Amino acid sequence: MPRSEATHAPVADPGHIMELERALARVAYLLTRVRRHDQAMLKCGITMDRASVPLLRLLADSEEPLRLGELASRLDVEAPHVSRQIQRLEKAGYVERVSDPDDRRAQLVRPTVSGRRAVEAIREVLREWMSDALADWTPEDLKALAVLNHRMVDNFLDHAEIIGDFGATARERRPRTA
Repeated sequence: MPRSEATHAPVADPGHIMELERALARVAYLLTRVRRHDQAMLKCGITMDRASVPLLRLLADSEEPLRLGELASRLDVEAPHVSRQIQRLEKAGYVERVSDPDDRRAQLVRPTVSGRRAVEAIREVLREWMSDALADWTPEDLKALAVLNHRMVDNFLDHAEIIGDFGATARERRPRTA
C-alpha cells in the first residue's frame, strides 16, 4: 500500500535507519572491492572485469535472451555501457547474440555454456566466502537474514521512484524464498 494510504504506518526510528545505511554501505564496500573481485576471479580461473559480472549473472538468471535496452534498464545503467560490456563478454565467449524472433532487425543476448559455467563458478566462490564468514551463525539466523534482506530489497524496489525506477522488472524475476 502506498505510504499516503497507510493510516497507521509505523514510523522508522531515524537512528535505526542510520545504522542500517551504515551497515549496507559497509557490505557494499566489502562486496565490490577490486581486490575481492580479483581474488574471486583468480580462484575461479576466470578473466572478467567487475562490471561484466552482474551483467552475465542477469543473463544467466533470465529464462530467455534479452535486448540490450532491457539489460541496461534492469541494471540501471546507460545502454552504451551495456553494449561495451556485451562486446567484451562476447569476445571472451561468455555470451552470444541471437535474432529477436519478434523483430528480425533487433538482437537479443544470451549466455553461452561457458558463460553459465563462469557464473556458477563465481557464485560458488562467493558462497564459499560467505559460508566461511558466517560459519558461527545459526541456521535460523542465516534464514532470518536472507528473509529480511529479500524483504528489504523488495521494499526498495517498491519505492524505486524516489531515486528512479531502477528495478521493477528485477523484482518480478527474482525468485521468492521462504
